[in-house]
Amino acid sequence: MKILTEEGDVETIEALRRARPRANVEILTLPPGGPQTKPRALNAGLLAARGDLLCVFDAEDRPEPDQLRVAAAAFRRGPRNLACLQARLAIDNFADGWLARHFAIEYAALFDVVLPALSRFGLPIPLGGTSNHFRVAALRSVGGWDAANVTEDADLGLRLARFGWKTGTIASVTWEEAPAKPWAWLKQRTRWMKGYMVTAAVHGRRPAGLARRLGPLGFVVSQMLVGGVALTALAYPVVVATFLWQGFSGVLLSPTGDLGDAAVTGFHIVNLIVGFSAALACGWLGVDRRGPPSLAADLVTLPFYWLLVGAAAWRALWQIARAETSHWEKTAHGVSRRRATPCFK
Repeated sequence: MKILTEEGDVETIEALRRARPRANVEILTLPPGGPQTKPRALNAGLLAARGDLLCVFDAEDRPEPDQLRVAAAAFRRGPRNLACLQARLAIDNFADGWLARHFAIEYAALFDVVLPALSRFGLPIPLGGTSNHFRVAALRSVGGWDAANVTEDADLGLRLARFGWKTGTIASVTWEEAPAKPWAWLKQRTRWMKGYMVTAAVHGRRPAGLARRLGPLGFVVSQMLVGGVALTALAYPVVVATFLWQGFSGVLLSPTGDLGDAAVTGFHIVNLIVGFSAALACGWLGVDRRGPPSLAADLVTLPFYWLLVGAAAWRALWQIARAETSHWEKTAHGVSRRRATPCFK
């Protein structure tokens, strides 16, 4: 086991030394340098890695005790081109408020519904930032992580698919802490949106070549789950503001507009309905599979939650415009009222 730290993080390094880790635990301290991102640290860990399999955990994670064995067994059963297995991430501090509850719904929809479905059909999977289990040879063959990308997980998932490697999922769960305070949530979501925009730009430089490598369906799915997520987040508050203005001014239902305006308005309305229906369906299924059932009541406030996601997307775009693409706004952990590992079923 290797614990990765930054040279300037004196508090963490001293805490680790006082803990007197076991002989099989090695503390790797990165020298000063940039960019100061998680993927830079992961690449240092990859250089020092021994053995055939590698797993990434965040320090605050609580994986199920047998997760490493479950992943190793899945690799043994899987095909030779199976490069990565993504465990299921779930939130254990949803009692900390509305933001944490919606975070739990998002994770349930993504890791208990969407990613297993993508895996079943052999489609590209944008990885989560933790509980990724890799074949070391496959990871090294694609160059490891992009140190400058603040969503190195999504980028790596697409890169593995581009090089012909497969990614699967395992049912083992890792419990995580969601940011419950608005500012902490906004900073983390800004980083995610910024990373999605950069990843979409990097992998979309040659769309025809990407489509050939991923196949038509794989190409569409990759665009929807990375660039599409960021674009939708940017567009949503603009569309909502436009509808509100048209509604209050009477333009929306006015019969004086031409057919073209009516068609555009109708398209946007249908698009919103379809988008909400898909999100509600995935959220409902995710809550049904992960629990607790009480989270389903928060699905009715999803439109308001998406406005916050839109604000994070615009903040991310502003950071990109200021050439802050690799700036990593760290998320504070260990601040929530965490409980024993939940069990709902």
